[in-house]
Amino acid sequence: MNITNFTKIVTVGALGALMSTSAMAEDTTLRFAGVFPIDHQGTKMMEQVAADVAAADVGLTINVFPANQLGSGEALFEDVARGNIDLAAAFIYADTDPRLEFLSMPFLVGGWEDMDTIMRDLDSEYNQILQEITTDYGVKILAQNPEGFVGIVATQEPTNWNTFEDKGMNIRVWSSNVVKSMVESLGFQATTMAWGDIFPAIQSGIVDGAICCTKTATYSIFAQSDVGTHFVEYNSISELTTFYASQRSLDKLTEEQRDVLQTAMTKASDDFFAYNRENDEVYAQRLIDSGYTILRLNEEEQAAMAAHVQEEIWPLMADSVGQDIIDRLLAAKNGS
Repeated sequence: MNITNFTKIVTVGALGALMSTSAMAEDTTLRFAGVFPIDHQGTKMMEQVAADVAAADVGLTINVFPANQLGSGEALFEDVARGNIDLAAAFIYADTDPRLEFLSMPFLVGGWEDMDTIMRDLDSEYNQILQEITTDYGVKILAQNPEGFVGIVATQEPTNWNTFEDKGMNIRVWSSNVVKSMVESLGFQATTMAWGDIFPAIQSGIVDGAICCTKTATYSIFAQSDVGTHFVEYNSISELTTFYASQRSLDKLTEEQRDVLQTAMTKASDDFFAYNRENDEVYAQRLIDSGYTILRLNEEEQAAMAAHVQEEIWPLMADSVGQDIIDRLLAAKNGS
């Protein structure tokens, strides 16, 4: 074989290998982990993302793993940061970085409009702060999904439920010193507990209830299983699910694939928000029909609760979150 023919063969072989590698790079499967129950609307939104991405036919497949199949919400952030999981739909807990406690800042948002403009707008100061923090861990925020306000699921009516006096009740809180301090300032005893332990803990009487869920989730998870009797609606913290991704995984995608993924995530976020906003009172009625009692503060009580928590709890956040972050959030909230 002469040198010219050998060179041609090597060149063609190299081009073939390059083309093969390129094709392999474009045909990618990502794992999308979630914490919603299988029949929850949030899981349907994850499946919608997978369907929309598949329909775009850009060589990208999304496999959906709901219901904590790949780990609890507390564990998912670090797995995504490491690149062990590509995508997640979950609340971002502050276990990894105490600055993330700002996501649990009570009475930062006052209703659905605030949830839309503060929490869903990825250009808001709220999300700029979040992206700055998560970038340190190689995590990209793709969309935000406020689902409504969490309340307290309880097995009985708390004593003094509408004041700041002792409630005579021990409730579960998630791993947040801010939330623990808040519920204790309202008169509850608080026990920190992972999401997956709530249901059996309430059933067995280890705790008398939990701050955890919107009315929609309370109906779907607790009421339909005949667990709990009361829902206390303080409207202090919005339930927030974040669509987020491993930057390592995103870097392996083509620009077209990243655009398709972002478009699908944004659409699912829009649809999920609209669903939750439209069905909040629908599920309130379903709770009542199932035998639950919903305890609601009147306007004066709600204002007093917000003022009490802002005065007592916001200053405590400086040590964990940082005063600079609190100042940025409040400046943006106040329009300054």
